[in-house]
Amino acid sequence: MDYDYNTSRKMMDLPEYGRNVQKMVDHIKTIEDREERNKAARTIISIMGNLNPHLRDIADFKHKLWDHLAIISNFELDIDSPYETIERIKLLEKPNPLTYNQGGIRYKHYGKYMEQMIKKAVEMEEGEEKEVLISMLANHMKKSYLTWNREVVNDEHIFLDLKELSGGKIDVKVEALKLSETRDILNKNRKPKKPVKPIKKKM
Repeated sequence: MDYDYNTSRKMMDLPEYGRNVQKMVDHIKTIEDREERNKAARTIISIMGNLNPHLRDIADFKHKLWDHLAIISNFELDIDSPYETIERIKLLEKPNPLTYNQGGIRYKHYGKYMEQMIKKAVEMEEGEEKEVLISMLANHMKKSYLTWNREVVNDEHIFLDLKELSGGKIDVKVEALKLSETRDILNKNRKPKKPVKPIKKKM
């Protein structure tokens, strides 16, 4: 007795629609009357939509179904599709590689937003508000440095980086501003250990 195993059948390009849809598509390719083929294709589209209701949340889901029909038929179905039929070559094309613009970040551990904030601080008028912002930026720089480098850093190093990133326009002296202690920052960065549950002995 010959058994009809899936492994012995031809591969399906879109197996999520199932073997029955594949058989229906293969059948309508044999229908000679064009109007009958068009009618049968619309019926299959309706079935495909019911099998994959999640496609209804996709923009132009009807267009997607007709593209899938073309793929299932191996682009051999001669019908009047309401949409331009997708070309086989389009499926084989590799997408263009994404370009990641680093934007010339000088110190990646500080990030681009920090550089932008420093630029804003430079443009501010002298006064208490500017001093508070500079203090916040310097503390955040120290925190970012310790998060990514995991090594001790003194305040003078942070102030030198701040001066460089500001084009020399923000020059803070160590004695003028006290930053958060390194050990305090490192303690906050450490993830708390999950408590170990005691093992209950069976009586």
